[in-house]
Amino acid sequence: MTTDQTSSPSHLGYTLSQLDQLEAESIHIFREVAAEFRKPVLMFSGGKDSIVMLRLAEKAFYPARIPFPVLQVDTGFDFPEVLSTRDAWVERLGLRLIVASVDQAITDGIIVDDGKTSRNRLQIGTLLHAIEAEGFTAAFGGGRRDEEKARAKERVYSHRDEFGQWDPKNQRPELWSLYNGRVAEGEHMRIFPLSNWTELDIWHYIGREQIQIPQIYYSHQREVFERDGMLLSAGECNPLRTGESVEKRTVRFRTVGDMTLTGCVESTASTTDEIIEEIAVARVTERGATRGDDRFSEAAMEDRKKEGYF
Repeated sequence: MTTDQTSSPSHLGYTLSQLDQLEAESIHIFREVAAEFRKPVLMFSGGKDSIVMLRLAEKAFYPARIPFPVLQVDTGFDFPEVLSTRDAWVERLGLRLIVASVDQAITDGIIVDDGKTSRNRLQIGTLLHAIEAEGFTAAFGGGRRDEEKARAKERVYSHRDEFGQWDPKNQRPELWSLYNGRVAEGEHMRIFPLSNWTELDIWHYIGREQIQIPQIYYSHQREVFERDGMLLSAGECNPLRTGESVEKRTVRFRTVGDMTLTGCVESTASTTDEIIEEIAVARVTERGATRGDDRFSEAAMEDRKKEGYF
């Protein structure tokens, strides 16, 4: 009796979609880090990228709980909608949330507020103190290589020295996706599971997984004013300067952060599909278009990362 080869199932032509490949790679990174590092932590702001990271971590360890806490560096000027979404995710997954407060760091003398330095930059010392105090050996970040020039210089594993600083000239090769996680006492790694994702990939994944994100990513009415070519939210934390005026516009946020530095864009995109259509034709990255802290110089992000930024 012979076997009919043509009737047997074949998987030779089976391929994963791009989104499935990205998901599989990120899940592999989460599991690799959990197995290799003694004490990892996930930096979680409640923004879309960190929420996608948390969703990937949830899948990586399901049905068990995520085996590490989440850490947010609170500038004191975070969007309320983002903080409420952060809390909802933490409660649903039963996670330990560590909040490293810039205000508390100033009060404790860990960092100094000179009245000129942005709260976003003051996050650096606050973050490094939290990592040292908790003894974290690896910290997951949501950086993507399409966000900003400095992001593209880092690999999935980004080594930080005993001062929490990054040297772009001292990066380890990752041939065949093999990661070198060796660190000396006092050093740690920043891990970027979304390194190969784009903003468009993030939104396709949010749509596919029906992920809950802050509503300010979608079109809404908001009182804003224009400063340095950006639309900033009007409010107590953003006092108006001479010549500036508040008006109500239909806007949405592409990225969220410190309210004093994060701008919004005029948009009528109120659904995930509409946002995908909008981003598909965009020619400016989200950070380049709406983050004031990245406009100080061409190397603003790289300089902050060398000092220990996310």
